Amino acid sequence: MIPTNPDVIVGLEKADDAGVYRVTDQIALIQTVDFFTPIVDDPYAFGQIAAANALSDIYAMGGVPKTAMNLVAFPLKTMEMAILRAILEGGIDKMKEADVALVGGHSIEDSELKYGLSVTGFVHPERVLTKSNLKPGDRLVLTKPLGTGILTTAIKAGIVSEAIISKITDLMARLNRTAAEVMANYNVHACTDITGFGLIGHLSEMVIGSKMSVEIDASAVPLIEGAIENAEMGMIPAGAYKNREFREKMVVTEPSVRRAIEDILYDPQTSGGLLIAVEGDQAPALCDALLKRGADAAALIGQVVENEAEKIFIR
Repeated sequence: MIPTNPDVIVGLEKADDAGVYRVTDQIALIQTVDFFTPIVDDPYAFGQIAAANALSDIYAMGGVPKTAMNLVAFPLKTMEMAILRAILEGGIDKMKEADVALVGGHSIEDSELKYGLSVTGFVHPERVLTKSNLKPGDRLVLTKPLGTGILTTAIKAGIVSEAIISKITDLMARLNRTAAEVMANYNVHACTDITGFGLIGHLSEMVIGSKMSVEIDASAVPLIEGAIENAEMGMIPAGAYKNREFREKMVVTEPSVRRAIEDILYDPQTSGGLLIAVEGDQAPALCDALLKRGADAAALIGQVVENEAEKIFIR
């Protein structure tokens, strides 16, 4: 049996973005950890992206990140220490941007480079956002465009322009802080961030157990420049196929939806945006506020419908 405690608000009983523990009636701790291998060549950019990705879970839970600890696996025998210094500098700069204190960390020697953070944040116990509270009539808002998995696969193949490389690197390094601050002013029922399971995978976790279904307007989903073209060329990462295999039984796709678009919906993202389920009549105002604050996207991509089949309809 998994150890738990009465003050655990969010634990392992259902897939969520982080754990939450009540400290007082006013304060709960959000705890998360994430690290991975490099997805870009520039070590400083990799550090920024890995840090932004780890911090994102706190924002998705409606909280504010406060402290972090570095997690490093580094091949001392085959890489120069200057690479590690650049990675850590990138992570530190992103923590400074988020007003997060670095309070420690742990490193090991490994044959493969990995970097990330363990992060602790604060949230009011009554304002915790989870994946598990969809309401009929909610509309779904996405705050970053999709396609990072496909485009990083294309980068490895050497077929992507420097302009697109720069654009997606910047996109992945962007914090979800602004989106979290904006959505706090609206009646948000559920939230998650889009990472390795792709849009469909993370949306599935919101749908399971909700006795609701969702309808997605494929034409409304924001996409990174070049994502469709590279998907049509077959630059699909292995993770997208795994995501499709795992969740496709929940998905009903209209024949009119292009296969490349569907592939992008399964595409594993790195440091993707927030997927916000907000009360329907507040959704346009939320989108306007996000765009005014400089969000990368603020797209109304679908809605929650009363349908106990717990399906995702892509139209």
